[in-house]
Amino acid sequence: MIDPVHFVDLRAQHEEVRNEIESAISDLIDQSRFIGGDPVSNFEREFADYLGVKHAVGCGNGTDALWLAMVAAGIGAGDAVIIQPNTFIASVEAITRTGAHSLFVDIDLDLATLDIRALRSFLEEQCHRNDQGDVIHTATERKVAAIMPVHLYGLPTDMAPLMQLVEDYSLFIIEDACQAHGAEYKINGNWKKMGTFGLAAGFSFYPGKNLGAMGDAGAVVTDDPELAEKMRWLRTHGSSEKYVHPLSQGWNSRLDSIQAAVLSAKLKKLDHWNGLRRQAAEHYRNALAGLPLSLPIEPEYAKHVYHLYVIRHLERDRIQKELGTRNIHGIALSHSRAQTRRIPSLEFTSWQLSKYRKICQNIAFTAHASSINPRADRTRSRRFGRNLVKICVESAPLSVGITGLWQVNGRNDTNLRRARPV
Repeated sequence: MIDPVHFVDLRAQHEEVRNEIESAISDLIDQSRFIGGDPVSNFEREFADYLGVKHAVGCGNGTDALWLAMVAAGIGAGDAVIIQPNTFIASVEAITRTGAHSLFVDIDLDLATLDIRALRSFLEEQCHRNDQGDVIHTATERKVAAIMPVHLYGLPTDMAPLMQLVEDYSLFIIEDACQAHGAEYKINGNWKKMGTFGLAAGFSFYPGKNLGAMGDAGAVVTDDPELAEKMRWLRTHGSSEKYVHPLSQGWNSRLDSIQAAVLSAKLKKLDHWNGLRRQAAEHYRNALAGLPLSLPIEPEYAKHVYHLYVIRHLERDRIQKELGTRNIHGIALSHSRAQTRRIPSLEFTSWQLSKYRKICQNIAFTAHASSINPRADRTRSRRFGRNLVKICVESAPLSVGITGLWQVNGRNDTNLRRARPV
């Protein structure tokens, strides 16, 4: 049987840090200290230093990280948070759990990140200011409290125009950096890591992430000391010290010491592993050039870390099936199609979904996340490329009508339109 090309191979990754992880876990077992303690505080300091922020607050998962940031910032019932539709449901769940509502603004077709021009149009056309100067969503009469850009697949949102926009409208940013560990954005000539641009940012350390734990884990980061202290209280039942609970909105969302020790060991390798992902992406870019595929784009302002290498094709499902028969594994991505209408609190914005997620709907039916396992050997990486080339060339007659099919708001997707088999 042909060896599989895995979508992710955590075992190979863990071999690089196995000795350090096993030693740390053995020490924790001997000490019988599993909640808090030095491993957690050490990782929080290391992760904050890595990003270049003042505070990192470990928590149970990425969803809780986003929730902690919003609750600490005062977002709650009667508020609204602007977000893109093509995100995992956890981003929306975190907003809903605060009591706020999600307002969806569409994405840039080529990048799959928030379209800042569409955001400006939305604020100008669908919102107004009240007598206090707050930005109010006209249709729902909710105060727009924040914008949550999602650095999807590891590609940074275009932050410079977004930061200008939030300044113009007196809003703040909560970054969803759950897929963007180590990704960077160039601003004023300097590279900054994602998670350092907003009031706060949430990270997930789900095992398959670029920086992943051996279970659920997350962190929220900020430069604001008061916000950081409040988030530390919120993650521990609203407690400032044992049996003292100044906050009524507390939750149990602590980062345990075993996961913190695992993350400390892996953090030392993160830049190296991200570099391998970028090398693999470059290989795919060269191997797949000229095919009827839309490939990931890396703008000059961004350093993509390719949590996922997402290609698009009008026959996404057939391509995925064909790759599967060759023991090459990936997943279909349909984030923007699904879960929003299952959440009752989003009924207020269902009208908006139909108007502002046209591009997302197109991407939802065409996006395929391909294997970009940084530990895969060249043979398996090349096998993926060769097989995808073969499948696309075989489907060439079916790609003739792409230009007519792939139109959104009067624009053509130039990546798909220009692509032809070689």
